[in-house]
Amino acid sequence: MQFKVGAKQTTKMLEQQRAIKVYVARDADPQMKDKIVHLCERTGVPMKWIDTMVELGETCGIDVGAAMAALVTEEE
Repeated sequence: MQFKVGAKQTTKMLEQQRAIKVYVARDADPQMKDKIVHLCERTGVPMKWIDTMVELGETCGIDVGAAMAALVTEEE
């Protein structure tokens, strides 16, 4: 399993039906959050809320904050 980090990558993984689960930071931009929440509902992918972008970045193993990330299988 690996993370695809960022709004563009998360959206892409949802559209390609490769996302298993999506993580969203509560302090991310509201417009970005709304779009991803809607996309998750439409595709049936479960979501998990993370309190801060810094915490989500740490969860993904990166040194910077992240607004959202998609968990995907390593099939590339």
